[in-house]
Amino acid sequence: MGALFALIIVVYILLILFGANPGNAFFQFMASIAEPLALFFPGLFDLTNDTLQLILNYGLAAVFWLVVTGFLARLVARY
Repeated sequence: MGALFALIIVVYILLILFGANPGNAFFQFMASIAEPLALFFPGLFDLTNDTLQLILNYGLAAVFWLVVTGFLARLVARY
């Protein structure tokens, strides 16, 4: 599940980086899913470079989901 969450966030990052049309239905759909999944990470770092800020904030959210769900999977597998 965490890999899916991370994939959604990464696709959203790529859509923004490659200049996807924000009015497009697919972009809006991905944004409506990715933004809540990013939790508190957007705005965590306020950088002057918008591209770096996007990659850092949303990228940390993707890594967070991979780490947390990996930890939970190992914890559940023990019991």
